[in-house]
Amino acid sequence: MEISNTIDSVVIVGGGTAGWLTASKLAKKLNSHREDAISVTLIESPDIPIVGVGEGTWPTMRKTLAEVGIDETEFIRFCNASFKQGSKFVNWKSAPASSDNHYYHLFSSIVDPSEFNLSPYWSLGQAGEKTYAESVSTQGYLSDLFKAPKAISSKAYDGIQSYAYHLDAGKFSEFLKKHATEKLGVKFLSCNVIDVNADNGEIISVYTDKFGEINGDFFVDCTGFSCLLLGKTLGVPFKSVSDVLFTDHAVAIQVPYDDDNCDIHSCTISTAQEAGWIWDIGLQNRRGVGHVYCSEFISHEEAEQTLRAYIGEKAKDLPAKLVPMNVGYREKFWHKNCVAVGLSAAFVEPLEASAIFLVEAASNMLSDQLPRDKSLLPLAAKKFNDSFQFRWNKTIDFIKLHYVLSKRDEPFWQKNKDPESIPQSLKNSLLQWRSEPVSAYDFSHVYDPFPMESYQYVLNGMAFEQDLSLSAAKYSEAEHAQKAFAQIDKVKDILIKELPTNRELLNKLSSYSFTKV
Repeated sequence: MEISNTIDSVVIVGGGTAGWLTASKLAKKLNSHREDAISVTLIESPDIPIVGVGEGTWPTMRKTLAEVGIDETEFIRFCNASFKQGSKFVNWKSAPASSDNHYYHLFSSIVDPSEFNLSPYWSLGQAGEKTYAESVSTQGYLSDLFKAPKAISSKAYDGIQSYAYHLDAGKFSEFLKKHATEKLGVKFLSCNVIDVNADNGEIISVYTDKFGEINGDFFVDCTGFSCLLLGKTLGVPFKSVSDVLFTDHAVAIQVPYDDDNCDIHSCTISTAQEAGWIWDIGLQNRRGVGHVYCSEFISHEEAEQTLRAYIGEKAKDLPAKLVPMNVGYREKFWHKNCVAVGLSAAFVEPLEASAIFLVEAASNMLSDQLPRDKSLLPLAAKKFNDSFQFRWNKTIDFIKLHYVLSKRDEPFWQKNKDPESIPQSLKNSLLQWRSEPVSAYDFSHVYDPFPMESYQYVLNGMAFEQDLSLSAAKYSEAEHAQKAFAQIDKVKDILIKELPTNRELLNKLSSYSFTKV
């Protein structure tokens, strides 16, 4: 068979969030409904269930959904989605000792830290006894009261506060599939790939059980941990980071609400445990709860018991799902005419909901950088690989930061704080930040996944020991800072009064819609 010199067709193998989000982005960007455009085909097995535990997103998801033409109200209704304003970390600073052993990593601050950085003024005591989150953002106060980030009168994807979503991963994939096939021109084949045809390190076609041979010029591997195309066929090795991040399993349970009108948390709740941590995500119709842990320090049975004890009596007859986790990333994400997106590319524990965000980032870059001329593939691949190696390493650093700062002393936590397990890049940053505040210059790369603001929330929330006394003279705008701190109380009182709860707004959306942009 003659190999084409142009890319006229993209074949995505594997569905789920990664596959269908990538298909949607590609089809929209490439105008796949046109005859002269690149066609997009997605092959999804009817026999392989999706992992389905990635239920947290970042605020970037609003832009992603809007760009592919999805109506926010329809999405929220179909996917049982709720509004997320950040993450609440419980018992991470130390083992349980008091009711206030928690902190928030929120999505917005009253002042953009790149314009005026309040963090050093907080460290120097200018905000009094308030926590960092209480001093710079209203979202922690709102989350404590189960408040939504917007009102029914708000425009679609526009919030009074920045926000993301909690969503049902299975329903989200189904929703994306319907949108991609009905409105964006994606061709869908429900079948199993039984073999892959490759020549000279390039994939030519895949063989399926129902439709025979499916040819393509470019392939996207969304086959999950199996990594059928990039890993098994093209031989791109997997680089484990199990020497840095030690959690290797999760057990998950879906918990129905007792009352359809109960409050819904506005944050992902992460509660530290002896050998890991528990996520707690509130959707419209249920909670998604899971225990991420290291099997070196706790058995699977004990991990499930820990999760059931956290949930309480209602967990007694609920089924649990065990999810092995392969933590690390491919040495290359894009090789020849194949790129991996989602679990086939990389995976780290879902502590900061980075998985779906990095799928968004990959689909954005792929749809923007995929060349029509095959001779340009090596250049596009290098750019993509350099970008995502940077992004994944920075994500690993940020997740590791949470463990390094903890004062918990159980064996699992001690192992995480072993200097041999801490990346040198993170060591260098922590050394600098002990006597200098986090700076925008620490995040000079445009694609750094976690901004300056995120590090400040975690460092200050975890009571990182920082001494700015030698550089205190640089922070002479104390009056400006104190006015900003005082503004929080005024704004939060107004928002608490005006904003509905998560549940109230979601109930209204069953009958009304946000105004379309």
